[in-house]
Amino acid sequence: MNDYIYLASQSPRRSQLLDQMGVRHELLLADAREDAEGLEVLLKGESPSAYVQRVTALKLDAAVQRLQRRALPDGVVLCADTTVAMGRTIYGKPEHAQDAQRMLGELSGRTHRVLTAVAAQHGTRRCAALSVSHVRFAPMSASEIHDYVASGEPFGKAGAYAVQGRAAQYIAHISGSYSGIMGLPMFETAQLLRTLGFSC
Repeated sequence: MNDYIYLASQSPRRSQLLDQMGVRHELLLADAREDAEGLEVLLKGESPSAYVQRVTALKLDAAVQRLQRRALPDGVVLCADTTVAMGRTIYGKPEHAQDAQRMLGELSGRTHRVLTAVAAQHGTRRCAALSVSHVRFAPMSASEIHDYVASGEPFGKAGAYAVQGRAAQYIAHISGSYSGIMGLPMFETAQLLRTLGFSC
């Protein structure tokens, strides 16, 4: 099969994780005409697992259409989406500093889930997987939350934190996939790529 791997994600962490796996890839990013953010709208009553898998499937649909529209060489198209949840409450990317402070205040001293769905397609063959991890934050004081938000790291991150960044000092326990919490579960991703005939 063709050895092209297209990563349809703006996340530098996902690209870095593919590099860590030894998977050469090219970015397949949305253009200005596409409503990438519109794909992430939460449906009423939707569970976190249903949400993250649906959004990932929509992103993959859009990426496959993008590949065809641009007449690029054939290859595997890979997408992922990550969400943070506690119960049925979803913690997306904070809209502003106060939103980030609210999220971190609610996660402080408690255990939440990080769900990362990954999906890939080559031709008409498609496969998908879901990684679910549990993260427990130590209690954070108001000043610690304020300082962390002021660092700018929470912005653009589901749940308002980056496990590989400054937030690590407040993470007391992790159960599951560290790479999945970062945004791309390497074990599941490798399995999907192998299923589609790609060696990694």
